[in-house]
Amino acid sequence: MGTFFYVVLAFLVGVLVGWFIWGRLRGELDGLRGDLDRTRGERDKLRADSDRLTGELNACGKTRADLERQLRDAQTGGAKAASQPPAALMSTPAAAKSAPTAAKAAPAKPAAKAAPAKATATKSAAPKPAAAKPAASAASSAKSSAAPKPAAAKKAAPAAAKPAAGKSDNLRRLIGIGPVNEKLLKAQGVTTFAQIAAWTAADIKRIEDVMNFDGRIARERWIDQARLLAAGDEKEFAKQFPTAGTASNT
Repeated sequence: MGTFFYVVLAFLVGVLVGWFIWGRLRGELDGLRGDLDRTRGERDKLRADSDRLTGELNACGKTRADLERQLRDAQTGGAKAASQPPAALMSTPAAAKSAPTAAKAAPAKPAAKAAPAKATATKSAAPKPAAAKPAASAASSAKSSAAPKPAAAKKAAPAAAKPAAGKSDNLRRLIGIGPVNEKLLKAQGVTTFAQIAAWTAADIKRIEDVMNFDGRIARERWIDQARLLAAGDEKEFAKQFPTAGTASNT
């Protein structure tokens, strides 16, 4: 009887110990499953971040390609505009040529009306050379007035290019101007801080249309930065714009 009691007691103790061990193992198994689920969630999050960064990189690549295309179009458009002669110079000789023909055709009407009388016909035919002379003088004066125009146009062209021929500044010192923006500004003829400091509202709109900006020049205070640098006030520039570098802001 005593032996049976000890056997039953040992069985119960074994069951309790096994249940305790199983409970601990099951808890550890649940913890491992939770860690696995958390790791999977982090992996999915990293994949989503990777996809988002890839999309942003592609968008930046497209934006860069668009800016380079606009720069090439602007350069080719400027070259075409410089190679084409002004419309006024092309139309002036045609107008000068048409003036003598109109002057010659005008005196023919009085001669046709005066045909019945011989004496009046001879009298009316006499002023024809006199009428042709003023027309010829008008044509020669029109040609002489049109002749200096190419010279004036040639003289005006270097005057417009003078700002770009001067000493250029390091535009990348301004916060917001990198290599791409510097190239676009130089393509528009902007090479110095003084030019940026003198921008008007129309100039800002024109530059933002070319560079595909929307209020960025005002937000980053390009004009305020350029005024300080153009005046050589490095101390005030460093005070107002502490994040700006001494050589480049890229």
